[in-house]
Amino acid sequence: MVRILSSQPRKQRKARYQAVAHERGSFLSAPLSKTLRGEYRRRSLRVVKGDTVKMTRGSSSGTEGLVDEVDTKHLKIWVHGVTGTKADGTEVPRPVDPSKVEIVKLNLKDPRRNMKLSGGEE
Repeated sequence: MVRILSSQPRKQRKARYQAVAHERGSFLSAPLSKTLRGEYRRRSLRVVKGDTVKMTRGSSSGTEGLVDEVDTKHLKIWVHGVTGTKADGTEVPRPVDPSKVEIVKLNLKDPRRNMKLSGGEE
């Protein structure tokens, strides 16, 4: 996790924008649903493509969908079914901050992620 000593918002933002690639992963975590919390004994987890998430904030709150894309550079995710409307009326996918979603179902196709969740060593 990036350790930011300053409480100034501009320095907080700068630290997030200039964070190293391996530290950016911690900014892409989202809280788990209550059932997953009990099952895996964790409060939050990094969002990956293929997870099913539920929107908790904004105009799309309550919407569930698969994560279509994860952007580690801009720290955003795209959820299937969450769209915005352009000026000409066309619907386009809208980027979402991972902290505004709750993970409902995990994508466990990655054996390394599966092992980490089961408590095994890497």
